[in-house]
Amino acid sequence: MLKLPYELWIGARYAGMSSLRGRKGRRDRFVSFVAATSMAGIALGVAALIVVLSVMNGFQKEVRDRMLSVLPHVEIYVAGGDPERIVSQWNEIGAAALKSPSVLAAAPFVSAQGMLMRGQELRGVQVRGIDPATEKNVSDISQQMVSGKLTDLKAGGFGIVLGQELADLLGLRQGDPVMMLAPQANIGPAGFTPRMRQFTLVGTFRSGHYEYDTTLAFVDVTDAAKLFRDNAAAGVRLRVNDMSRAPQIAQSLLGLLPPNVMVSDWSRNNRTWFAAVQTEKRMMFLILALIVAVAAFNLLSSLVMAVKDKQSDIAILRSFGSTPGEIARIFLVQGALIGVVGTLLGVTGGMAIAYNIDVIVPAIEKMIGAQFLPREVYFISSLPSDPRLEDIISIGVTSLIMSLVATLYPSWRASRLQPAQVLRHD
Repeated sequence: MLKLPYELWIGARYAGMSSLRGRKGRRDRFVSFVAATSMAGIALGVAALIVVLSVMNGFQKEVRDRMLSVLPHVEIYVAGGDPERIVSQWNEIGAAALKSPSVLAAAPFVSAQGMLMRGQELRGVQVRGIDPATEKNVSDISQQMVSGKLTDLKAGGFGIVLGQELADLLGLRQGDPVMMLAPQANIGPAGFTPRMRQFTLVGTFRSGHYEYDTTLAFVDVTDAAKLFRDNAAAGVRLRVNDMSRAPQIAQSLLGLLPPNVMVSDWSRNNRTWFAAVQTEKRMMFLILALIVAVAAFNLLSSLVMAVKDKQSDIAILRSFGSTPGEIARIFLVQGALIGVVGTLLGVTGGMAIAYNIDVIVPAIEKMIGAQFLPREVYFISSLPSDPRLEDIISIGVTSLIMSLVATLYPSWRASRLQPAQVLRHD
């Protein structure tokens, strides 16, 4: 039969773990209570860290995926050119980009700012001129259509596809006319006259991203080039095989393309937002790690009190021949067990919540009759979760290190006790 070192047995008993070893005995209620509160503090801190970081990961992934269902992975801009000429010659640029094995598809685009007017309603929009035949290769907008089809956009037909939210705000239904105003004006004998064109709503889409569903308007690429002329940006949109490598792929394309082009990727176009999310995630980790740090200080305090409470026991063990190192290991085992069990409970509880948050949050919202994420304010209206193994491991290791560090001083203090002086006072 395997015989455990007595330091482990005594340390487990002081930590309130004797029942886990299959032995039942009298435990000091005060020591057990302090150990339980320390353990609970560590568990709560670890669970909170896992849940919060999982939600932040899920939020970032959800928004990124919804953005990239509409936005291109890489955009090639042709500088200082006529949009109509660029659109007519886009195949040359697309063919050059497709020489890269990382590029899967290419499609032309024209981008400009405009305004939609319907009765007394006036809305600013980001106008995207697209080729319906090739757009499906670089974005998922054709799969997100609620009414109509993307192929209903015909050159010269001046049709328009809007987000369902924007169409509802303007009171539009499929087949209704809407006036598009360009920011520039025509100069004629009567002076400046606004450049405008009537479009017909041929379809609506819903990407799940509230900002895009209320600000994006898709028209045929040739119609956009005619309306906005030299005040629009034009070029080629690309889809790549690995969107996480889009910056590197965009840089490598410069050697394949003409010198008068600029290449941009999705991470650069949305750099401010993603940088803010990463900074917020790091700060939340540091802030919530303070919960674990407070629990570790609580553990330190409990061990100091345990040393004070068990001075007589320590003196007796020293009198029986225990070395200072063995005494120190008793309290190291006590603190380590509290830290390990607290961390395991926190990891288990945190993962249980993180993996089921899509069920827990709606139940709470239904119970209190409120929505945590109104889609008019946030990018998404549901609380996503993406638990990542690296985050869980780093949280668990951080908790264990803090717990072990908290045991060093009490253990050293216990090993320094002189049995003669303790027993003299008893």
